[in-house]
Amino acid sequence: MLLETKQKVLKANQLLPKYDLVKFTWGNVSQRDLDTNYIVIKPSGVNYEDLTIDHMVVLDLDGNIIEGKLNPSSDTKTHLEVYKAFPLVLGICHVHSTYATAYAQAGKPIRSLGTTHADYFYGDVMCVRVLTKEEIEEDYEKNTGKLIVESFKHKDILATPGILLQGHGVFTFGKSADESVHNAVVIEEVAKMNSITESINPDVKPIPQYLMDKHYLRKHGKNAYYGQGKKK
Repeated sequence: MLLETKQKVLKANQLLPKYDLVKFTWGNVSQRDLDTNYIVIKPSGVNYEDLTIDHMVVLDLDGNIIEGKLNPSSDTKTHLEVYKAFPLVLGICHVHSTYATAYAQAGKPIRSLGTTHADYFYGDVMCVRVLTKEEIEEDYEKNTGKLIVESFKHKDILATPGILLQGHGVFTFGKSADESVHNAVVIEEVAKMNSITESINPDVKPIPQYLMDKHYLRKHGKNAYYGQGKKK
């Protein structure tokens, strides 16, 4: 199982440049291994085209390296805080994609302006505060994770599986590494749509709740019917 998880994390990280979510090494993806509860993550500062399965770093939830010769991603502590708090999160992606990061830098949420958004995110993608100087000096990456956890304290992290960190970038979540990347692609696309929409109509309002409900629930609800599921 651990080998399979490493393969999935390698593939997910290689998707980041494919979907133009990163420049250079500005992003990382991880996944929780269900058999061991270990976390597999990209090593720090290694180009995506150079990555191999042997580069993947395996850690326990306390951050102890179980396998791997390279340093794990500098964002590892952030990933670990989220995994510890949310057992259903099995994949995490962090990127600085252009449009979504522009919203993060502006300190604005990505609002639910259309059904493309509602197909994947049940409500706005929130933008949370900058860490304090003390939080950064104490443990920047760990406190970033704690802020994410606190922000989802009363929310379903897999119903709105993404968050913007003001002045920083984007984290997305999923039931696998691949799904977390998929959600990062969607966030970037809806952020681009919103940027254009808001430039055309600065007074645009979010779509009504009933339309958001329809689009989200037909894909993710108890009676979802989108796609080729089991036929009755």
